[in-house]
Amino acid sequence: MITKRIIPCLDIRDGRVVKGVNFEGIQDVEDPVTMARFYNEAGADELVFYDITASYENRPLFDSVLREVASQIFIPLTVGGGIGSLEDFDRVLKAGADKVSVNSGAIKDPSLIARAAKKYGDQCVVLSMDVKRVAGRYHLFAKGGREDTGIDALQWAKQGAENGAGEIVLNSIDTDGVKQGFDLEMLADVAALVHIPIIASGGAGRMEDFQELFRLPGVDAGLAASIFHFREVSIRDLKTYLRDNGVPMRIV
Repeated sequence: MITKRIIPCLDIRDGRVVKGVNFEGIQDVEDPVTMARFYNEAGADELVFYDITASYENRPLFDSVLREVASQIFIPLTVGGGIGSLEDFDRVLKAGADKVSVNSGAIKDPSLIARAAKKYGDQCVVLSMDVKRVAGRYHLFAKGGREDTGIDALQWAKQGAENGAGEIVLNSIDTDGVKQGFDLEMLADVAALVHIPIIASGGAGRMEDFQELFRLPGVDAGLAASIFHFREVSIRDLKTYLRDNGVPMRIV
């Protein structure tokens, strides 16, 4: 049986890990290298590194911080932020990433996913989606959740999977940082349309939220930040709890 994954997320701004609520009220948390080392030792299955202002500021991702983070961990590392070309893929992969997450860059150039999948393999390409309900529909947002594209998020997820994305990170802006549980309705609607792994993001507040999440077919991983950053939930305790409640987990 395939084990489920627990993935902490490092949102990086100006070289520091930060966190907000509904993509607003950003506060400083910690040095990313220190935090990466902590998660590597804490039993995380993977780590996600997002340079959250790179696309908005129209600049490349911070290579120097990425290289330091990659040097400290021995678990898979997914990196995103300011990815808009195959050259960006190449640069972050050479800096230590195992997978590359693309969001605004794919919205600007929808062919990027297919071209990257062909060059680097599907397993390397992660479609990241920031989604919010607008007038009863799921809208795809760009530039770190700042810009409503008006694109139907369900169709975008389906198109991304068909074009070669190896997995989807689905982040609900509605539940981000609120700690009232994952957006199960949104996740179920996307899972019904795609047949690639889905990483759920936004809303984790307690261990039970992950147990409810993993009851959904098609959801392979739970991504969270606040509850892990502020030591509200231990990753090892969470994985033990989930295993004891019938969720297949890798525990080392």
